[in-house]
Amino acid sequence: MMRATPTRRAALIAGSALGLLGLGRRARAEDLAEAKSAGQIGERIDGFVGVVRADAPPEVRSLVDDINARRRAEYAAIAERQGVAPEVVAQLAGEKLVERAGPGEWVLGADGQWQQR
Repeated sequence: MMRATPTRRAALIAGSALGLLGLGRRARAEDLAEAKSAGQIGERIDGFVGVVRADAPPEVRSLVDDINARRRAEYAAIAERQGVAPEVVAQLAGEKLVERAGPGEWVLGADGQWQQR
């Protein structure tokens, strides 16, 4: 049996995380897309979403909390199967999610600054 190299393993973990992130209620995915389009929510490099504007309404903050709780649970499940820390899965997924951010979307970089794509 062929052992996965560290790079291949990281790709497998990130792929698993991104695949599971797509499995959610359609309404939440639509809410997330709408909030991203409005510049209220952005992807963070750590694999979670964040509130871009301090004046975001409570519904947006609630959406962020809900999405992050779901992601945290999914990352933990993947980490357990892969034998790595959940933070590793979250970080790998975050890197991919930031890379995939579309034009006009906001991302929080490693420097802690929000940047619009």
